[in-house]
Amino acid sequence: MSPHVTKFIRDLFNTNDAIPLHAPAFGELETALVVDTLTTTFVSSVGQYVDDFERGVREYTGTSQAVATVNGTAALHTALKLSGVQAGDFVITQALTFVATCNAIHHLGATPVFVDVSEATLGLCPNALDSYLNEHAKLTADGCVDTKSGRPIRAVVPMHTFGHPVHLREIHAICNQWQLELIEDAAESLGSFYDGQHTGTIGRFAALSFNGNKIITTGGGGMLLCRDQASGAQAKHLTTTAKVAHPYEFYHDQAGFNYRMPNLNAALGCAQLTRLPSYLTAKRKLANAYRTFFADSDYRFVDEPAHGQSNFWLNAVVCADKASRDEFLVNLNRAGIMCRPVWQLMHRLPMYAHCPAGNLQVSEYLESRLVNLPSSPIIGQQHEPT
Repeated sequence: MSPHVTKFIRDLFNTNDAIPLHAPAFGELETALVVDTLTTTFVSSVGQYVDDFERGVREYTGTSQAVATVNGTAALHTALKLSGVQAGDFVITQALTFVATCNAIHHLGATPVFVDVSEATLGLCPNALDSYLNEHAKLTADGCVDTKSGRPIRAVVPMHTFGHPVHLREIHAICNQWQLELIEDAAESLGSFYDGQHTGTIGRFAALSFNGNKIITTGGGGMLLCRDQASGAQAKHLTTTAKVAHPYEFYHDQAGFNYRMPNLNAALGCAQLTRLPSYLTAKRKLANAYRTFFADSDYRFVDEPAHGQSNFWLNAVVCADKASRDEFLVNLNRAGIMCRPVWQLMHRLPMYAHCPAGNLQVSEYLESRLVNLPSSPIIGQQHEPT
């Protein structure tokens, strides 16, 4: 089927040039706002665009506070820190995720624990989470602990894979039952909603990413979403080196992080945020085309779950087996159409091979069969999109 897929994708994007997996697009507004930061010399961590970008994301997502950071990993690291995660703790997450999820846990001296994902969402499965906790955990006066080691299990970090919302209501209920902090890795899900509520606003904290390949970009950057103003104030303080405000004195009241987003990047983000509604419309149109094309094939299109509205950041299909997946990848990449497999599962990486894990049957199934398809809302345009 590869020749037919190649022709379909080339016709879809109307180009004979190389087709990237997900390319950013910039126009006159991006240029104007970035040049303004250069003209005013406010290119670093102080500037109006940081405040404007935080306000724009806060209003769009409906969160209480939004704190701009240098990248999504920094936002997630800060969320874990503010949630009380300490060295020696366990943090439950999914093995099917980008490595940054686990790195943020690791950098606090904590250990990720891997449970399976749902085939419907590609994200953390509530049934797998519930089963793992019932088998391996107990509640004590000090909270949830691992039965075998006695180590605290502090938090649960589901990731909204490719923008598809996980089963948040069920996961949140399990977290409440086991006294665990819910922290959403929403790096890929700006513009995705769960039962009408934006992803990243169910837990007390969530992390967004604005990397160059995300639905909107600041070049490099992230955002910490906070459910209440007090948490937002803590996050802002911690990510700006914990410096106590003073006209000229330097006093820091704790070991903070230098995670501030530069004003230059935030200017780019402000311009990109105005494009988000049109990008979401274009990406849904693209997803509809893929869904229709693959409907009567041996490939299963990964659709949005019934409970949510996905941003369709990266479209994907599940192949019949690993051999057909490999053939798909080789043929399309050879034809200049960038496709990629899903990430290697985290428990296969050397630094996380020792971590506890439940049954990962669905994760392993998807790892061997899933392919991401070109998903840019705009291809090959470096001028103002129409």
